Parts: sequence; structure tokens; C-alpha cells
Amino acid sequence: MAVMHMGNRQFEFSIPVVVVGAGACGLSAALAARDGGAEVMVIERDPSPIGTTGMSTGLIPAAGTPEQRERGIEDNPSLFAGDIMKKAQQGADETIVRHLAAESAETVAWLRDSHGIALSLLDGFVYPGHSVMRMYGTPHRTGTELMAALQRAASSAGVDILTQARVRDLLVDDSGEVVGVIVERPDGATETIGCGSLILACCGFAGNPDLVRRYIPEIADGVFHGHPGNKGDAILWGEALGAALADMDAYQGHGGLAVGHAIPILWPLIMEGGIQVNSDGRRFSDESAGYSEQATKVLAQPGGIAFSVYDGRLHELMLQFDDYRDALEAGAVISRDSPEALAAAIKVPAETFARTLHEERACKSGEAVCPFGRDFAGKAPLQAPFYAARVTGALFHTQGGLEVDCAARVMKQDGTAFARLFAGGGAARGVSGAGADGYMAGNGLLTATTLGKLAGRSASAVVANSATIPA
Repeated sequence: MAVMHMGNRQFEFSIPVVVVGAGACGLSAALAARDGGAEVMVIERDPSPIGTTGMSTGLIPAAGTPEQRERGIEDNPSLFAGDIMKKAQQGADETIVRHLAAESAETVAWLRDSHGIALSLLDGFVYPGHSVMRMYGTPHRTGTELMAALQRAASSAGVDILTQARVRDLLVDDSGEVVGVIVERPDGATETIGCGSLILACCGFAGNPDLVRRYIPEIADGVFHGHPGNKGDAILWGEALGAALADMDAYQGHGGLAVGHAIPILWPLIMEGGIQVNSDGRRFSDESAGYSEQATKVLAQPGGIAFSVYDGRLHELMLQFDDYRDALEAGAVISRDSPEALAAAIKVPAETFARTLHEERACKSGEAVCPFGRDFAGKAPLQAPFYAARVTGALFHTQGGLEVDCAARVMKQDGTAFARLFAGGGAARGVSGAGADGYMAGNGLLTATTLGKLAGRSASAVVANSATIPA
């Protein structure tokens, strides 16, 4: 991965807008650029676009939507931005946070109404850090379904997607502006492609162990559960270009990856009253604080594992998620009719486990206060049948990256912006502040879809206002 001077090279052909990466960010950017009248090429290293989005639940947060108002949910961009900043302990870029929150409802409406992506408001529970229900997803609530819908929309819009092609190098002119890319095919053949604007949508660096150990040593020994293409290409190019980087220790972890199955046991079951215990049968944290920060807490337990424990009511709630149904089919979930039988099945001390459930009931009834500070108010005590899944802590994706402005332009270290270089999604600095604690459900797809939209609109405006693009 290098940044090279254009020199005497000749482009084999040129495209007004080139997008690196065909995940949710790249395809959103491509759709927005096409809306702006630009010809677009998306370059994707995989045979089929999947990306980090394809491994997620595909949920996009939006505030102040008509659907919320119809259900009597009082929400607005200011409340949403406040939730993000509070979860990030005021460590995120507030200007960007407020801009993305203000754009969020329009992003969902644009994807749905202009590009036929079936997004609807998710109800039944509120994710950690959110004040109200504001998550939108496709009918089956999966990232693969969202990606399929984005690909269909891109095809209908006339977006060209070049697969099995890796952007190896960026080419710059004498002023340091990006003017093209060198693309490598699986057989080693290369193509030199010019562009009027370049959008980096190639996600973060969670799949690059060296960068993870450099920037996020606390999760370096966690399981990486993400797209293997997250090699940090945008970060490495940014460093070479003199771009500003921020929040490089920020990441989304998950404290509920089913051991041996690589399927996340999703957090609604925790938020609605489930708990986690370690191999000694004891609770060890406030599980409701967030699934991201829970990753290192689980890894700190004996053997680096824990058990998510819940009941039949929560089992029924979770059946709406394909990931949960996949976990059931894979045998990652155990069910028994009594605490004693469940303790035996998951091999934790029965007496200690029974005491833990007694304490859980006391906290929920108001007879006791949770020693970890969790608020159990309004949550029903767990009752038979009981369920459990053996889980570990995992790294899903990084949240630090290239600094961008409200137009998604990549910023230089001197505080000015590159004129024709844009970024979004995992390639850009997220809105989670530092570390894992600031990640709030939906932060990743907020920056993917909304920054992608803004990058595409900005990139198409640049080429529309340019007399020429590289020949």
C-alpha cells in the first residue's frame, strides 16, 4: 500500500468518482454520487460485496422520523446527538455528531423512498445508550439483507462495481491531491485509473493484527469477528498523505460472541433482563452498560468466557433476529427447566448459580441493589425455562480513522481539507470517542450510510464543478 506521484504515468481510463470498498458506506456513496449525475465506479476486493455490514444486524439509527411520531416516540436530532456524546463521554467530535444526527432521518428516508430499501422502525426494546427506539432495519434485521438491497439499488442506479480488484496504490499530483489509483487483479495484472474524486469506504483496521496491537492493545487477544478485508488501507494511505487521524484506540467490541460458532448472541436479551455469569456462576459487571465495553470484561474472566443467561420470554423476543435463529440451529444455545439443570449443563457450580439467580430476582423486585450499579427497574425476574449461551469477548470493527469535515472531506494535519478526497464508515473517524465504552449500537452504520451519502454528494459536486478530470 503506497501513495505515489503521478509522474509520467498514463491512465488507462478515467472515472469522475471512484469509490474504494463496496460495503454500506461505499454503496451509499455511489448512490448519492449517481443522484448527483456523476459516473461512478466502486472497486471491491472481494468476489461479492459483503463487508463489515454483512456481518452486522444492519440497523441504522435515525431521529425525528415520521414513523417515530406515528408511534408517539418523542425524538429529535438534538436528543440523538446528546445520547451519542454522553455514551462517548463527550469525547467525540460534537460538530460531526450533531451534523450526522441532523442528517439521519433524511438518510433513512432517502434510502427507502429514493432507492427502494425496505427500512422500518424496530420496536420492542431500546439499545444501550439510546433514549428511545430509533433503529431502522430491513425485514429480517440482517446486514446481509441490507447489503443485498444496496446492491440492487446500485445496479438500478447504474453504478459500476468492479469486484476482485484491490486498490494497491493512490496516485497524487504535484499539489498532493489524489488523481488516480492503481488497481491489482488476482493474477497480478494492474490497471491505472484516473478519477476526479476519490471516496475511501474500505472500513477500518480490525483485521490487521499489527495495527490493532499498535493502537488497541487491550483487545489484541480478543477474537476478531469481522470482515477480513479490514486491513487498514485507508489509515496507511492517510498516514502517507499527511492526513489527520483521530480516536485510533476506539473500537466496537462485543461481549457475546458464541464460543465455537462465531455468531453474536445479541444484546436485546440482556437489555430486557438477561444477565451474564462467569464459569464460577457469578455475575461480574453491569451487563446493560453496553455490549462493546463488555468484551474486555468477559475476556478478563476465567478462561476468557462467560454465559449469557435468560429465559423463555427473552427467547421469544430474540426469535425476530436471524442471528439468534442461526445460533439455535448451530446448537449454541442450551435450555433447561430448572436452574440446577442449567448449571449442570453449562458446568458452573449449582449452589453459586442459584444464589446468583436469587440475587437477580431481589434486584428486580427492589429488595436489593445491584452491586455493579445496574438498574433492573421494570425487568421481570428470570423464570423457567432457562437458557444460556457460552460466549467470549470479540473485536468487531475499529472506530478511529481519518478526520473528516461535515462534507466528508478528509482533513490534513494542518487543519485544511483535501479537495478531492473523501471518507466515511470505518475509514473515517467515528462518533464513539476513545476506547470501547463510547460505542453505541448503530454508530457504525450511522457513519457508513450518512457519511457515505455526504461523501457521494460532495464528490459529485466536485466533478460537476471541475472543467476536466484526469485524462
